[in-house]
Amino acid sequence: MSLSVPRRLAAVAALAVGGLIAATAPSALAAPTAAAAAPTPPDIPVANVKAHLTQLQTIATNNGGNRAHGRAGYKASIDYVKAKLDAAGYTTTLQTFTYNGSTGYNLIADWPGGGPNSVLMAGSHLDGVSSGPGINDNGSGSAAVLETALAVSRAQLQPTKHLRFGWWGAEELGLVGSKHYVNNLPAAERSKISGYLNFDMIGSPNPGYFVYDDDPAIEQTFKDYFTGIGVPTEIETEGDGRSDHASFKNVGIPVGGLFTGASRTKTSAQAQKWGGTAGQAFDRCYHSSCDTTANINDTALDRNSDAIAYAVWNLGAATPVPPGPSFENTTDVTIPDSPGAAVTSPITASGVPGNAPATTKVDVNIVHTYRGDLVVDLVAPDGTVYNLHNRSGGSADNLVQSYTVNASSEVANGTWKLQVKDTAAQDVGYINSWKITF
Repeated sequence: MSLSVPRRLAAVAALAVGGLIAATAPSALAAPTAAAAAPTPPDIPVANVKAHLTQLQTIATNNGGNRAHGRAGYKASIDYVKAKLDAAGYTTTLQTFTYNGSTGYNLIADWPGGGPNSVLMAGSHLDGVSSGPGINDNGSGSAAVLETALAVSRAQLQPTKHLRFGWWGAEELGLVGSKHYVNNLPAAERSKISGYLNFDMIGSPNPGYFVYDDDPAIEQTFKDYFTGIGVPTEIETEGDGRSDHASFKNVGIPVGGLFTGASRTKTSAQAQKWGGTAGQAFDRCYHSSCDTTANINDTALDRNSDAIAYAVWNLGAATPVPPGPSFENTTDVTIPDSPGAAVTSPITASGVPGNAPATTKVDVNIVHTYRGDLVVDLVAPDGTVYNLHNRSGGSADNLVQSYTVNASSEVANGTWKLQVKDTAAQDVGYINSWKITF
């Protein structure tokens, strides 16, 4: 995970409650749809994942103690992963870029088959900081994604979606590799990516179990997995905007992912929930020389590796739904700064038979200087409220996102509204446009 950026302090709990009441009254809050069911995913052998970590440790040891951008250890790491994927039948592409005068590398691996117009992507950054071998950050995510890709090959999986895996360079220097990849994708190719799953630090030695709360369907898929094994989760906030999912999210691609914690301190309540040591960082070796193979919690690594496979099997096997009629409002609506009232932008749908589908799609484009202040809801013609965005995203600006909503209990025709409320002061913005697709 890249270094932290300054973030504004806010009274999150009080404001979130106030914003939620204002945004949802008088109707009950309706939940977005969950991901579709799929064939049973495999158990990912944690011993295999740890074997990859041992190789990455050896690479670092043999190359100055690290696997940082521009160093021999990073290129050797890329070569190791690529050789495994080539042998497993993947089509691999080595993408180069230049940063700080050094050549960087992204590795992209495509599994044959699947719908070419619906791509599910999973990825992790392969580089580490120069001060250590980077085994938890982020050998853990890289090794688990690699072993999941190899499991796809062993199963000869034939998903409905096209599967693509990525390993990013220079994440520690500002998400450089993933930004380069996304920025060089033609718009038509970006639009084919139905979701990007990010895995950065999933074996922390004093672990928590955190799930990204960006795309509702992806989030629910991970929550379903952890519920199934009896492990409670929390929403991930420490890494907001700090890992490679941000590069995808910022261009409107749905994202999700997992995280076990970095330099933040585990609370007493979290220690009671998950075990471990309260008052101690989730990873005391974060960005340090002690981030070695000894800095891994095997249980966390095992659970998160299996969760990756669960998501790839489930989301990759989901049947793409052809888009139905779309309606769009491109009129700008100013969002008043808090404590201003919520504003709405209406769309009247007509000529759509029956109820809205369980896969109703809502595309939102909001220009704002602090999206972590915003509560965004879809209001159905009968007044039912579906929460789309509830103050996530931290200090990043703008909200350009696609959401899938199970609105199957609603008649499609009628006036739908995008409702937006700013729940904290000192930031401004406007609804640029939004679209609903049945």
